[in-house]
Amino acid sequence: MTDKSRDDSTAWSPWMMNPWNLGQTVSSYWVDAWQRAILYADIERQVGDQYQAQRKMNVPNVLNFPAELVMSGLTLPRPVNYLMVRIVPPDDQPTVPGKRPFLVVDPRAGHGPGIGGFKSDSEIGAALKAGHPCYFVGFLPDPVPGQTVEDVMRAHAAFVSKAAELHPDSQGKPVVIGNCQAGWQVMMAAAVWPDLFGPLILAGAPLSYWAGRNPMRYAGGLLGGSWLTALTSDVGHGRFDGAWLVKNFENLDPANTLWTKQYRVYAKADTEAERYIGFEKYWGGYVFLNDVEMQYIVDNLFIGNKLSTAQLLTSDGIRIDLRNIRSPIVVFSSFGDNITPPAQALGWITDLYLDDDDVRSHDQTIVFTTHDRIGHLGIFVSGSVGSKEHRKFASTIDQIDLLPAGIYRATVEETPGDDTLLNDPYLMSVRQSGLAEIAQIVQPDPESDRRFAAAARLSEINLAFYKSTLQPWVKALSTPYSAALLEALHPMRLSYESWTSAHPWADTIHKWAENIAQQRQAVDQDNPLLQAQENFSQAMERALDNYRDRRDSIYQIWFDTVYGSPLLLALAGHAPGDSTPARPHPGSSPEHLAFVREQMHRLDGLLNEGGLLEAALRGLFHIAKQRNSVDERYHHAAMRLREQYDAGKFDIEKMRAAIREQALVLAHHGHKAVEAIPHLLSRHTPEEIRLVASLIKKLISAIDEQDAAPAAVAKASQEVLDLFETAARQREQAEQSVPLESTPLARTAATPVAKATSETVPGSPPGAVSTPLAQTGAGIPVKKTAAGTKLAPEVAAPAAAQSGPEVAAAVVAKPAPEARASAAPRSATKTTPQTASRATRTAAPGKVAGKSAATGRSTAKGRTRKS
Repeated sequence: MTDKSRDDSTAWSPWMMNPWNLGQTVSSYWVDAWQRAILYADIERQVGDQYQAQRKMNVPNVLNFPAELVMSGLTLPRPVNYLMVRIVPPDDQPTVPGKRPFLVVDPRAGHGPGIGGFKSDSEIGAALKAGHPCYFVGFLPDPVPGQTVEDVMRAHAAFVSKAAELHPDSQGKPVVIGNCQAGWQVMMAAAVWPDLFGPLILAGAPLSYWAGRNPMRYAGGLLGGSWLTALTSDVGHGRFDGAWLVKNFENLDPANTLWTKQYRVYAKADTEAERYIGFEKYWGGYVFLNDVEMQYIVDNLFIGNKLSTAQLLTSDGIRIDLRNIRSPIVVFSSFGDNITPPAQALGWITDLYLDDDDVRSHDQTIVFTTHDRIGHLGIFVSGSVGSKEHRKFASTIDQIDLLPAGIYRATVEETPGDDTLLNDPYLMSVRQSGLAEIAQIVQPDPESDRRFAAAARLSEINLAFYKSTLQPWVKALSTPYSAALLEALHPMRLSYESWTSAHPWADTIHKWAENIAQQRQAVDQDNPLLQAQENFSQAMERALDNYRDRRDSIYQIWFDTVYGSPLLLALAGHAPGDSTPARPHPGSSPEHLAFVREQMHRLDGLLNEGGLLEAALRGLFHIAKQRNSVDERYHHAAMRLREQYDAGKFDIEKMRAAIREQALVLAHHGHKAVEAIPHLLSRHTPEEIRLVASLIKKLISAIDEQDAAPAAVAKASQEVLDLFETAARQREQAEQSVPLESTPLARTAATPVAKATSETVPGSPPGAVSTPLAQTGAGIPVKKTAAGTKLAPEVAAPAAAQSGPEVAAAVVAKPAPEARASAAPRSATKTTPQTASRATRTAAPGKVAGKSAATGRSTAKGRTRKS
């Protein structure tokens, strides 16, 4: 006899030896089971009534926050069914003046809008708690006839521009959160109009669809390609029913769909009603997509996978290259997500970049973080995630915006109990990562890519065959009435519509449920029949999970066998043994390579250029480089020092440009950049030098008190402080030998300014033009007027306008990844033709000189280059 059987017999022995107790045990269980069945039926009735009520609403959503309409996509020159609303902050959480706005964009992937604000502990709730003004971008159930994915991109750009317009005094550009499908739409818009967007946060957003090992990526190939998508849209009379997308999601986990979700409600009918009804409000809110929208998504993204290799073009010929994005990109994914696993969320990085230098040469900052077990929807609605990751993203977004170009990994952990710098239960740390670590997660597979390329080619053939033969007949037979009938008969809708208060038995069941709630007789948890029920449920889950695993294995075997055959590989242009990549790297344009060469030459000349601020930045970078990671306590320690000296308000764009420049100088020159610190300080007084050195020492000491510094950190700190002291003594000796007049703080040296493009930047004076922020050496535009080229006013006013303690506090007021600092950035350098149209593309939202985003037509007198 096994241990388990012995335990079972022991558990049953008290009842078997006492028939009276056995009868009571059986009776109490069946009474409880019958009552739970009635309660469960009444809960399902409420779900059906809720579904009917949602369908009657003009703008159905599941937002848990009051909102007011700000902008409707229906009013745009190229109208779409998207809306932007302002979230009204609670009275106890007022918006902090000057904080940048947040835009939460919800996915239109079959469900209705509102998942980003479904709970108080959500993305919207996190932004409100951090004091940011918050906006939500949702959509109507029905699309505007003829609207395209590009139209939606332009609408997103218009919404971001509107948010920036409503907050002219914001510390930075708007932060945009893209959930799931909205993530790739936001990335596409930011790649075309990069100057509009602040930091981007992608939550469970797929961008590289051939990556990973999830079974969903095989669906398109096993169905023969996207012809079935076209057929579904045609029988829907030009609309694709989002219920089919939801059905695909449910097929991924049959155990949850067929058993666990309903059993959990039945087993806990006393407590699960509110949670279940609330979730079904979102899960059953089906929406529609236009046939052209859905076909574009399936052909170019799901099957073609063209976004992550810059193969897509807009209608006016602009290439959608994610490398053009200048804002920090925060990627949040989970290994427990079977819809968007980390490989699909991060695969675009290995698709686009060859190495870490390639990332830095495109001036791109990427921060990624992963969760171990949370599911896809849990990324948006889980309270544990909302109270940790999303809240930390909201509270530290200004610090993330200051990170130099490169790849970083962020982690959120509990704050040490003895911490005195951070009044928060969680602490975000950031460490330098690289393409190698991303590749370990993505695991690129060239052989798998060839099979997917063959599937994409076969999809094109089947789609062309369908359009040439069957599609005209299907469209001729499809009518609005037939489409409405098929919509009502969809199995996902029938599950809601078949059991509502309109059913003849619903009123009787409801009265029984009310009586049971007043006379509830719950069974004891140690009842052996209840335990047997739970064991049966676990067995059902295991059986369905085993079915899923075997089904998925068969899918993969069939896909690899069919599309790995020589015949289908030949259709995609790959011969046996061919080592040519299925999707070659998009490469770099000659203009970008020339820009990189010019930047390298420029960095060679920046070794000994600068002053007090540049010296402090280099020193802080050198010290923090010796730590494995840095966290937000650097920022809080610096802000405390800033408060002591009241350094005034800082321009985050200027700080970001200066920090990125000095990080490149340090990476390019190595330790020589640190050794040049005394030379940078040669034009400052000993008092100024020692003041900044003391503030650096205080900042380091404040961190070391919380987290003991390794020996390498202590050594680097002492080296930097010694360099500052050496510079101060040299200045004292020079003053003793030759009396010097008082000199202002050294201004940041300006480098030659290349000729600006002929594109007008919104808000510039008449006749003024500007180089795009993305292609300047320090990220600060250079204005050109009829009188000639000159530094922009904010650059021409150097740090010398400050004095003494204010300048010293500015040095440490905003640390970078290792330590933030304020600096007067350098003037702009040459703009690459690769992105010369960026200033014009900023015109996306509407009326900006150069090009109208709504029509795509050129409105400038001169010709504009296309990316």
